[in-house]
Amino acid sequence: MANDTPALTLGLALRQYLDARNAAMVAARASLGISDIDARALLFVVGNPGTRPTVLREYLGITSAGVTTLIDRLVGRSLVRRDVDPSDRRVNRITATIDIADDPWSSLNRFDDDFDVAVGAADQAVVEKSAALLVALTAATVGARH
Repeated sequence: MANDTPALTLGLALRQYLDARNAAMVAARASLGISDIDARALLFVVGNPGTRPTVLREYLGITSAGVTTLIDRLVGRSLVRRDVDPSDRRVNRITATIDIADDPWSSLNRFDDDFDVAVGAADQAVVEKSAALLVALTAATVGARH
């Protein structure tokens, strides 16, 4: 009797992880009423308080005008604030005004937080070997076409 279920491969497992994570992010963004770029920017600013708009622009791969519009939108929704850099008044620093650990904003990190709990409950020797394997395979893949 033939089995129609494809064998689980590492690539398939990673795609399933990415699909589940992306679905969680889509649901979180929909519940918060924010776009993908807004969510990515907000998460970056939360993780990098006081970031400069140029750093955010480079991270997101958008234009200077695009990052200005994005920051204006986030400031308008009271999600971030602009602070003038005290050592260089020509520079703005962007800081989140929300607490990512509190609802409803915690929905942006919920999948990752739940995944980290599952990782913490797993065999740590397997986790360490798996992480090392993923790092090596990612480096080999990124470097393969350069």
